[in-house]
Amino acid sequence: MAYARWHHILTESQRHALKAVDEWNCSTGDYSDFLTHMHKAWHYLLHAEFHREKIDYHYRDPKAGQHVVIDGEPKAWDLERCLRERYPNSGDPVRLNAELFVALRNKVEHRYEHNLKIATGGKAQALVMNYEQEMVEHFGSKYSLADRLRFPISLQALTADGREQLKAAARKLPKQTRDLVAKFEAAIGPDVLDDLKYDYRVRLVPIVGSKTEADLAIDFVKLDELTEEERKVMVEAGRRGTVIVRDRQVEVADKAKLRPKEVCAAVEEQLPFEFSVYREHLEMWQRLGVRPAKGSAKPYDTDARYCVYSAAFDCYLYTPAWVEKIVREVGTPEKYQAFFGKEPCMKKVVPLPKQAGSPTEEGELHPQSKSA
Repeated sequence: MAYARWHHILTESQRHALKAVDEWNCSTGDYSDFLTHMHKAWHYLLHAEFHREKIDYHYRDPKAGQHVVIDGEPKAWDLERCLRERYPNSGDPVRLNAELFVALRNKVEHRYEHNLKIATGGKAQALVMNYEQEMVEHFGSKYSLADRLRFPISLQALTADGREQLKAAARKLPKQTRDLVAKFEAAIGPDVLDDLKYDYRVRLVPIVGSKTEADLAIDFVKLDELTEEERKVMVEAGRRGTVIVRDRQVEVADKAKLRPKEVCAAVEEQLPFEFSVYREHLEMWQRLGVRPAKGSAKPYDTDARYCVYSAAFDCYLYTPAWVEKIVREVGTPEKYQAFFGKEPCMKKVVPLPKQAGSPTEEGELHPQSKSA
């Protein structure tokens, strides 16, 4: 069977991701190798996404407009450039997490690798989990690596002496490396610093008592299933960092899905022109093959990255990735005209109405509220 090029790029990405996790979990593993392989895993993953989306991810000469060529091949975007394209919001925790490891990869000193591995453990966990989520979100669950990864066995931090060794190792990091992380995080808000997508901290609590056949080596605790007193203890312990917490995400039907009007509203917030449900949106999902027509014999035949069919409400719902796709495709007047073959309808402005006792200056404008 012949696979598309993006599939081969994605397979290479997965190979590097598995190699990176092996390096991390192995007692003799090399932290530099973990950084290198996760760098390549993310790099190839985003290249696979861009290739599938038909996004040109190669550098062009700003004057000639032609591809920059190295050794006869167009020069592809580096990982930092790919991250800026995929996550245009500079405050996105996934982007910031990956950018931190790009910086660490360029600065890590071999003799301090063990110490740095201890100090960045939660961030490394987030880096791998973000990678898995990004891959499954864009290419489907069949590409998940979950069945090939295992929870690592560790002897550290199980005793008071072990915890002290971890703290001492983190304190031994050279000033240059500590400053790199400190300066990087100085510009990040507390909400992002506490976000699990930036730094994934877990709590491990030994299970005692009788065991049933249904028990697994790892169990998950939901904060909303605890009593108020239990929740207070768990949350406070997590803030102090004395215990490691792990939370399970429960799938909710139609979570984070958008109706067509919500899609258009989200798109219009980012564009200087109008974007209508029955004009632009209708034409885009039809031409891009995102979903079948209403009344189709195969209503579930959607592109799951962008759209799903809700049997309960007999309607189609869209993902945030679809909003991003629309903005990428028609986000400027030039792109809009190239796609639709017409000029966009720019948002209108009208003079402000005069208020009694406070005349409006001539020429003062305000946006016109649009009718539904």
